Parts: sequence; structure tokens; C-alpha cells
Amino acid sequence: MIVVIGSGPAGVACASALVEKGLDVTLVDAGIQLEPERKSVVDGLARVSSEDWPADAVETIRGEMAVEMGGVPLKHVYGSDYPYQEVDRLVPFENHNAATRPTLARGGFSTVWGASVLPYLAGDIDDWPIGVEDLAPHYRAACSLVPISAVEDDLASLLPLYTNGHQQLDPSVQISALLEDLARSEARLKAGGFRFGRARVAVRAEADERGRGCAYCGLCLRGCPYRLIYEASSTLDQLRRSERFRYVPDLVVERLVESGGSVTLHARSCRTGEPVRLEASRVYVGCGVVSTTKLLLHSLEAFDRPLVMKDSTYFLVPWLRWKAAPRVQEEALYTLAQAFIELTDPTVSAKTIHLQVYAYNDLYRQLLARPLGRASGLFRVPIDQLLSRMLLIQGYLHSDLSPTLTATLRRHGEGSKLVLEGGSDPATRRTLRRVMLRLIRHVRDFRALPAWPVLQVAAPGRGFHCGGTFPMRESPGPFESDRLGRPHGFERVHVVDASVFPSMPATTITLSVMANAHRIASACDEA
Repeated sequence: MIVVIGSGPAGVACASALVEKGLDVTLVDAGIQLEPERKSVVDGLARVSSEDWPADAVETIRGEMAVEMGGVPLKHVYGSDYPYQEVDRLVPFENHNAATRPTLARGGFSTVWGASVLPYLAGDIDDWPIGVEDLAPHYRAACSLVPISAVEDDLASLLPLYTNGHQQLDPSVQISALLEDLARSEARLKAGGFRFGRARVAVRAEADERGRGCAYCGLCLRGCPYRLIYEASSTLDQLRRSERFRYVPDLVVERLVESGGSVTLHARSCRTGEPVRLEASRVYVGCGVVSTTKLLLHSLEAFDRPLVMKDSTYFLVPWLRWKAAPRVQEEALYTLAQAFIELTDPTVSAKTIHLQVYAYNDLYRQLLARPLGRASGLFRVPIDQLLSRMLLIQGYLHSDLSPTLTATLRRHGEGSKLVLEGGSDPATRRTLRRVMLRLIRHVRDFRALPAWPVLQVAAPGRGFHCGGTFPMRESPGPFESDRLGRPHGFERVHVVDASVFPSMPATTITLSVMANAHRIASACDEA
């Protein structure tokens, strides 16, 4: 029996490749899902046109997402924190100057992700034992699992689409105006190291045989009632239609023991706490960097042995356009990233810097009104004026320019706890200063000014683009992996999530996680 651990993007991409090879696969997972009462509300909204949605039902799934200048502290979906439930009990961890965490949700972090999809550039993974050419066919395979809204624009010459089946979402008025301005200044922007285009997001934009298309209801960041934003659970549902695939939820795997050509999985029921043992001929681990690192360290009995966890620094800065777009709060729009800007100038950074541009969403009003408290109503007009000019840049740096985290397994009662400690790196602030200066140098081209004084740099791990605790090497040593994700000392255990990435590029993580998982599983020689 072949076992895959984890139902997130890595797990389902891996399982898909194994099933395609004609192999029998069992996927085990904690599988925590949205609370039934909230699911009932979402299902009710999904059955009707957005014009007919009851206001009380919409408010239920909007939930309470308090914002601050540093962003949304922890993103909920449909008003629920279910993606983070039970982790303290079932996967004990502790953060110090760090802000990452595991998830036990069915579908992993795809339940709450931002849905942006880009591949990696060759120069950003030049420390890997594989290259973009090794990932290319598996990017195409991943794109066949994920609906993608994209445009064949100038970005495609830098970052290939890897699909011909993409659809298109309509940009907002603000983003359309921005892209028009960028196009008029394209030559100067390219000379300054900027490439730009429409955002690529994992969304079913148009109606087809599967159902409705985007309603531009503005709820993307709260949870799409029509479930048009890709979740790995949808691929899991497709896999479950195959007679070669079996799904076993309610399990957290705590230890792996390889012996005599097989692997024993020591697991525990999430509900009852009862121990469960499974035997497998081969195991693929894809339960996310925190859970995977904890599982492997416990399996190796490597207590008190710190590992480096790489991170791609996440930052936010408002961008104020010269020209207003009146009544933006009344526009029907989607609220995921709508434009991408890549900065590839070596005088700024040796690695690509990725910028995602967001148009208006209702959280901005909350952000601006919050410091004013009850007096915010008196400032409605200036707040509206500011919103009509405000975009938001969400950016990422390569891990070479970002602080690392240290992951250490400690004994915790009868089990273990993973302790995560964030570090600091002076290169991060220096690089961000150069980025801000480059944006300012091109204010006439962007027709927008970054609000540098309120630039927010998140704590290590906050962007959830972490990995590299068991990095792939050509000749792996202890606490490293080979090209097929096998940690040193294992022959039949493969890690297929970002734990094996030697570095973390700035361009978005999920598509590359899926491609690498598919690559590793495709090489399986199990009969």
C-alpha cells in the first residue's frame, strides 16, 4: 500500500500522479472541515444568484476579521477559524518572534490562501539540485488540476503560463487604469527592472459545465460562496471517484519507522486519541512544513537539534494613485490580487522581488476608520477620497534576503512540541529600502506613490511561504533530502511539500509545491 499524508496542494498533486501511474493510493489526513451550520449557510448561498443572497447569510460568512495596519492577523474563511482548529492539541507548536503555524484542514492551507499562482524563475532556484526544466512538465500537470484566470501578456515571456486552458477575470476600474499607465511607460519601467501584467489566480472565472462563474461579489477574502477559488479538497473529491484511491480522515501521523522494505505509520485518531498503525510500501509526506518537520524530527528522535527553516519575507505598503477612481466601494469586483509586478534588477536584488497589487476591498475602510473610533463617521468624505486613490502592494522577498526561523523539537509531556524561533537579517531592510526608492523613482510611470512611512514587514513565517528544513541536495547528508525528497536515512519515505525546497523564491509558492510533488510521485517505481 502506498500512503500519502496530507490533503493540501502537495498531497493531492502527489496522489494524482500516483493514481495516473495506475497505483493504489491511500491518503490519510486529519480532515477538519467547516462547521456544519456555516456550511449550510454557504450551500444555501451557492444555490442562488448573488442578487438574491439574504443579507443575514452574507454577514454570517463575512464574519469578524479585525484588521490593523500590519494586515489581517489570521485569515478566516466563511467567518470560521476552522483551518487552525485543533493544531495546539494535535500538532503542538510554539512561536517566538515568528508567526507561522500548521493546519489540519481538509485541503490544507488552500482553504485560506490568496490563490495567486506563478512558477519559479531559473535564477531564483539556482541552488536547487533540479532546475525549471525538470519542473516544467509538472507545472503543466499542476495547471491541469487548478483552474487559472490569466492573460497571455508580457509576463508570460518571463514566467510561462504552462496552460492553454486559462480563463479571464475582469479587472477593477482602479487596476485597469493602473495597467494602462504601466503600458504607456513600459520601456522606462523595463529599463528600471520592472515587468508587469495581470495577476494569475486560481479561480474559475467563467460559467461552464461545473457551474457558475465569478459574480464579482467582493467576498474573495472572506470565502467564495460559489467555491470558485481553488481548494485542494476539490481535487481530493475527484480522486475519490477512482477505485484506486482511498481517503482516510481523522488521523494525525506522529512517527514513521522504516524497516525491512516497508514503513510503519504510527498515528492517532483526532477524535478519540486512540493509536492507529498502518503499514505501507512507500510513504509520501505532504502535510506542510511545520507538521512535516515535526513528524520527521520525531521519527528520527532528533530532539533538541535545531534546523533552519527558510522564509520568504512578506510585506505590505499602500500605494496612492495620482488619479482618483470615484465610488470604488460601489463597484462589483473580485478582491484577490489583480496585477503582478516583478522587479528583477540586480542593483536592487540578486533575486526576483514579487509584488501583488490589490484594488479596493471593504477591509480598507475598516483599516482607515479604526483609529478614529466613533468619530469615523465625521471623516467619511476624506476616507472615501483616500479609498478612491488607494491600492495595496503585497510583496515577497527571496529567502536569501529574509530572516530564517529555527525549528527545534522539544519533549512535551509524553509527546513532542516544535518550537519555532524567528531571527533577523539586516539585508531585509536594506533590500526593502531599495525597493521603495525604485518605486519612488518611477512615480511618474506608475502614477502612484508608495506610502513608505507605513510600510509593514511581517514577522518571520507570517506569509506562510516557508520551507527548507530538509533541503534537497545532490549528495544529501543528515537532515537533508535527495532529488526525490527522501530524507537522509530513508529509502521509502518521500517529502513532497516545501520542506525540501533549498530556498524560497519570492514568486508564489503553491504552484511550485504542486509541481514538485507531482514530479517526485511521477518518478515512483513501485509496482
